[in-house]
Amino acid sequence: MALRVALAADHAGFELKEELIRLVRSLGHEPLDLGTDSTAPVDYPDYAVALAEAIVGGAADRGVLACGSGVGASVAANKVPGIRAGLCHDTYSAHQGVEHDDMNVLVLGGRVIGSALAGELVTAFLGARFSGAERHVRRLAKIADIERLFGGGT
Repeated sequence: MALRVALAADHAGFELKEELIRLVRSLGHEPLDLGTDSTAPVDYPDYAVALAEAIVGGAADRGVLACGSGVGASVAANKVPGIRAGLCHDTYSAHQGVEHDDMNVLVLGGRVIGSALAGELVTAFLGARFSGAERHVRRLAKIADIERLFGGGT
């Protein structure tokens, strides 16, 4: 199944994002480049929100987000209700996050991992599907309850 995949990065993740756009396309998916467009310094929250809005708004099915470490972008993206972003450094987490937690954003550290590992992570992430198992659905409902409790969801 072809996915619409939003990709965004700050200046520290720009070069990795450019490589991953080509990979996403080669895997048969449709990339949506949300910037940044250079290594000139920018603020990662702006790109995390743009990517999150594309997903919750329906313009993209999943997202790949990069900043220097991946931590800041992950924190920012997870502030948006409906986003389940995970910072991953191994393929198990990249696919299991989708299968068990319905992760819809893969976050990568452009200064932490190389392009070969990033490619493996994106491939695992995009190839995975949510299991729909009752225990996973129950846990996601609890996450939605947390979003509502703290003023972030409907």
